[in-house]
Amino acid sequence: MTSAPTATIIVPAFNVASTIAETLRSILLQTFTDLELIVVDDGSSDATADIVDSFRDPRIRMIQQANRGLAGARNTGIAHARGVYIAFCDADDLWVPEKLEVHIAHLKSRPDVGISFSGSRMIDENGAPLGINQSPRLKNITAAHVYKRNPIGNGSAAVIRREALDAMAYRPMGETERDWWFDETFRQSDDIEAWLRFALTLDWRIEGVPGALTLYRIHSGALSANIQRQFDTWLRMSERMKALSPDFIRQYGKAAEAYQLRYLARRAVTMGAGQMASRLAWKAFFLSPAPLIEEPLKTVTTVLAATLLRLVGLQGYQWAASRVLRQTAA
Repeated sequence: MTSAPTATIIVPAFNVASTIAETLRSILLQTFTDLELIVVDDGSSDATADIVDSFRDPRIRMIQQANRGLAGARNTGIAHARGVYIAFCDADDLWVPEKLEVHIAHLKSRPDVGISFSGSRMIDENGAPLGINQSPRLKNITAAHVYKRNPIGNGSAAVIRREALDAMAYRPMGETERDWWFDETFRQSDDIEAWLRFALTLDWRIEGVPGALTLYRIHSGALSANIQRQFDTWLRMSERMKALSPDFIRQYGKAAEAYQLRYLARRAVTMGAGQMASRLAWKAFFLSPAPLIEEPLKTVTTVLAATLLRLVGLQGYQWAASRVLRQTAA
C-alpha cells in the first residue's frame, strides 16, 4: 500500500447514479491533490457501483456494504480512512476546486480547531444555482450556536481533524464490526447530532472559513414528507441530547426548535410550498422570541415571504420578489 494520504474524502452513496460522477469529478479536481476518495456504496440497486468503477483514478477506493443509512456509510468510510484530515461529501453535492486546500490550511494554522467548515451555495436537481447562499457564523462558536443554527449547515461542508473525530468515537452494544462516530439510529439529523455531541463533550473548537465552498443540492420531490420527517428526527435528536446535558436543553430547547422551524420554513419557500412554509414560519414565530430578537431581519422576512407565498401562489410570489429586486437595484 502506498503511504497514507494527507486527507480522506468519504462519499456515502445510495442509488445516486444520476449525480455520483459529477460529485467524484469535483473532488478529483481539487487543487489539494494528496487525498484518497472512499466511496461507500450503501447497498445501491442502480448503476452507482458501475459508475464509480468507471473512474480510473488510483486515489478512489470503493467499499460496498448492505444498506446501513447515511450515518452507517459515513462510519464505514471513517473506519477505512487513512488521512490525517477527514471530510464528507454527499453523493449529490459538489465542491469548488479550492475547498480542500483552504480547509487544510485552516486546520494546520489553528491546532485548537477540530472541525473546519464553510458556507454553501444551493443548487437545484440539475445543478443550476438557486440564488441562495448559506453564510453562517464562522468564529466563537459554542454548543448553543450549533444547537440553534448549526453553522456547519450540511453534511458536505466540514473537514475534520482525525484526532478530533476519534475523540467522539464509541462502540454501542451489539456492534461487532467497528466504532460509531455518527449515530446510526438516525436516518436524518445524524450530522447535527454528531456536531452537538462534539461541542458538548470535547474541548476542540469548531470554526468556519469565508466563502461558499460547497454546492448543496436541494431536491423538490416529496417535500412535505421530507420536511416533516426532518423535523421529527430533529426532535428525537434533541430528546437524545437531553440525557447528555439536561440543563443545556432546558435552557436552549425552545429557541433551537424555533430556529429549526424557521429553517424548514425557508426550505419550503425555496420550493414554492406556501401552505407549509407559512405554517412553519408562524409556528416558529410564536414558539420562542429568540430568532426575532437575535436575527430580526431574517425572521421577519421569512414570515412575510411564507405568508405572501401562501396568499398569492408561486407565480405571484416570484413576480413580487422580482419587483423588489429591481427596486433595490435601481
